[in-house]
Amino acid sequence: MEGRKRTVESVGKMKKIFNDVYRGKKVLVTGHTGFKGSWLSLWLTSLGADVTGISAYLPSSPCNFEVLGLDKKMKNYKNDIRELGKIQKIFDKTKPEIVFHLAAQAIVKNAHEFPKNTFDTNIGGTTNILECIRNTSSIKAAVIITSDKCYQNLEWPWGYRETDRLGGDDPYSASKACAEIVCNAYIKSYFSKRAKKYFPRISTTRAGNVIGGGDWAKDRIIPDCIRALAIGREINIRNPKATRPWQHVFEPLSGYLWVGASLLESDTYHGHAFNFGPDAKVNQSVKELINLIIELWGKGSWKKENDAKIIKENILLKLCCDKALHYLKWHSILSFYDSVRMTAEWYKSYYDGKVDMYQFSLSQISYFIAEAENQNLNWTSGG
Repeated sequence: MEGRKRTVESVGKMKKIFNDVYRGKKVLVTGHTGFKGSWLSLWLTSLGADVTGISAYLPSSPCNFEVLGLDKKMKNYKNDIRELGKIQKIFDKTKPEIVFHLAAQAIVKNAHEFPKNTFDTNIGGTTNILECIRNTSSIKAAVIITSDKCYQNLEWPWGYRETDRLGGDDPYSASKACAEIVCNAYIKSYFSKRAKKYFPRISTTRAGNVIGGGDWAKDRIIPDCIRALAIGREINIRNPKATRPWQHVFEPLSGYLWVGASLLESDTYHGHAFNFGPDAKVNQSVKELINLIIELWGKGSWKKENDAKIIKENILLKLCCDKALHYLKWHSILSFYDSVRMTAEWYKSYYDGKVDMYQFSLSQISYFIAEAENQNLNWTSGG
């Protein structure tokens, strides 16, 4: 575990990471206080980027954004992406060169209970961000993050490809499919050579079921487990037989950053969509995930939740990531065990109360980078 010893300085000195394109760049991240957004912001600041974040609120207590002290490392705007005028003023003031759009209503259960809020945020909010991109001349590239649930889920055993049909039978999935359709419409209508001489390059990315330290969102499997384990309570599980392609949060983030770097340097992947997921063999059940978390935590137990109000959930969902492998030379690098181990270690360090979580989190990024270097991934060498 030698990579764990690296500090923030060593992360920043890896000049070939992502071709070193983020050093000194003005980067705007929507949803920067969320689980993925806070980790992405930490990684970008360690790479020397000038990062601005827009989020409507802190999504949980504790919150990874606060735990990492990111308010001292980046510009922080508390605004709702549904308010176009206010968001445009932030774009005008900060003049970003690249945008990573992650802000969303991301909880499936909340989407079922509050569908209008979900559609307004995930469709209307994404439209607002695209409008701001369209009206901000400084922007060279944008990565729009949606979800693996944007595909019409037919419960088939093979992975969905980027060319498969979009759709959704529940509000959350439908909102993400619609966000993809909106992005495609903007790309074809406003961000193309046919539309005007200059245009920002845009790609969409699809991933899901990420795990890792720092997630305390309600109604997500790992946060629910950790909250229960931290106080010695039995874990309630809705659907222990459901299988998911679990992956550590660093996996898709490395993909997002590599797509962003590629867009900044050429228009090769403009208008493309990319899946980012684990190896096809990684598709463990919720039961297997929980049992491993309990084993690594050292104690705990779980039971199946009996609730008549439980909403229907898809049992099987996988992504085919051949496109990312072929074009970007990207693939996941962590095993299921290592992904869960790193997650458990982060939370145990946090609840220990004696660990500098900023440095510990950077050391986990450094470890991940070292593992990627060992596997000769292109984004580690600028290949």
